[in-house]
Amino acid sequence: MFKIELFLEPIRADSVTFLQTTNRILHIEFQTEPVSKPPIPFRIGDYSFRLKRKYQCPVTQVVIFLQETTNEIAFTEEYRDETTIHRYQVIRLWEQDSALFLNNRGLLPLAPLTKTDSPKELLNQVAQTVATISDITEQQNITGCLGILAGLRFDKDLIRQFFREDIMQQSVIYQDIVQKEAFKLVRLMINARFGEIDSSLMQQIENLSAEQIEALVEVFFNFSNSSDLQAYLDQ
Repeated sequence: MFKIELFLEPIRADSVTFLQTTNRILHIEFQTEPVSKPPIPFRIGDYSFRLKRKYQCPVTQVVIFLQETTNEIAFTEEYRDETTIHRYQVIRLWEQDSALFLNNRGLLPLAPLTKTDSPKELLNQVAQTVATISDITEQQNITGCLGILAGLRFDKDLIRQFFREDIMQQSVIYQDIVQKEAFKLVRLMINARFGEIDSSLMQQIENLSAEQIEALVEVFFNFSNSSDLQAYLDQ
C-alpha cells in the first residue's frame, strides 16, 4: 500500500460573494460555451467542495449560460457519479424575461441576451434605457459592458448603431481589456527579441497604462537589450 499526498491545483471562479447576513457563499459562473475541460458539472462540484473546505459554510451556486444552445449541459443542474450527487442552479439567459433586466441597472449589460421576438428592438430598448442614466461614469461603464456582451448575439456594426463607440471606450471595463491585450502583445515582442527577462521588469510593464504601453511599442525596436528597456521604464 502506498501513501499518496493529494495536491490541489489553483482554480479561478468567475464570481464568489460572501452573504454575511446568512453566512453563505454565492458562487456565480458565467458560460459562453457548454463544453469545457473538465466538464462544467464536475467543475462546479469541485468549486463547491473547495469553498466549503476553506470557509466552512454553505454554498449556493448558479451557472449562467449567455449564448443560446441546445447542448444538454446547459440543461443539466447536477453532477452525478457512482457515489456523489451535487446540485446547482442554471440560468439560460435566452429564456429570461427581458423586462426584469431592463428595469435593473445592474442587469442591463445582460439584457441584450434575454428572451425576445425582436432582438434588434430589444437592443434599441436597452440603448434608450442607458441614455436615461444621468451619471456619466456609470453610463460609460454600463455601455462598455454592453458593447462586449451584446457582441455574443449581435453584429458589431449593429451595436455601433445603438451605442457610441467613444462612450464604450471610456468605460473602465473596456480600458482594462485593451490594457491586458496590449500587455500580451508586448510580452510576446520582448520574449521574441530578448528571451526571458527579469520578472520585476515584466511587472513594471504590466503596471503601465494602455497609453504608456502604446508609447513603449513605438520605441521598442530602438532597444538593443533588456537594459535599454529598463532604462526607458526608469525615466
